[in-house]
Amino acid sequence: MGKKAVVLLSGGIDSSTTLALAKSEGLDIYALTIDYGQRHRPELEAAARVAKSMSVREHKVIRIDLRAIGASALTSDVAVPKSRTAHEIAHGIPVTYVPGRNTIFLAIALAWAEAIGAADVFIGATAIDYSGYPDCRPEFIEAFQKLSNIGTKAGVEGRPISIRAPFVSTPKSDIIKTGAALGVDFSLTHSCYDPAHDGKACGKCDSCLLRKKAFAQAGLKDPIVYVE
Repeated sequence: MGKKAVVLLSGGIDSSTTLALAKSEGLDIYALTIDYGQRHRPELEAAARVAKSMSVREHKVIRIDLRAIGASALTSDVAVPKSRTAHEIAHGIPVTYVPGRNTIFLAIALAWAEAIGAADVFIGATAIDYSGYPDCRPEFIEAFQKLSNIGTKAGVEGRPISIRAPFVSTPKSDIIKTGAALGVDFSLTHSCYDPAHDGKACGKCDSCLLRKKAFAQAGLKDPIVYVE
């Protein structure tokens, strides 16, 4: 067994490529998926498919109930915005923002990493071509690294766990190119915030629009099926 790493895996493009990148470094991968009551539950199945395809050491799914907090279109009955323009997507924080999500996810990943002796925690957050989420920015990752250093036994004993967001400043089209080069099967992934009952992507939510735009910019065919 090599050096261990915990990788947060949602089943989307960014986290799947992040997992592939970590694996390419020869790390022993422990994939972590959070079932937080999200309305786009097909992403949980996608995460399982991706984890299996990349032969991770372990894939853990931890359940928490962010629906008890709500305040997001992903954890309540608030409608998911559709057919927004690129300008609208690029400005403001949309109702699909889930309060505290990445803070909570990274805290759980950090706890698991410390428990198993992993030296790295990977997250596929990106601040380029995204929907304005404050917990996807470099400043947030840097702040969480400081928290990790002072808030864990590993950190205070001089064995800090590295919080790694390798694509935080990378355009999504370049993430797709990297994933393709690393052999990621994007047909296994899921991005849609408001999928149909059969799991097909709606093609109109912010996440679908960003995904389709990124594949077009990368010059590659998006292999998933959309409702339209």
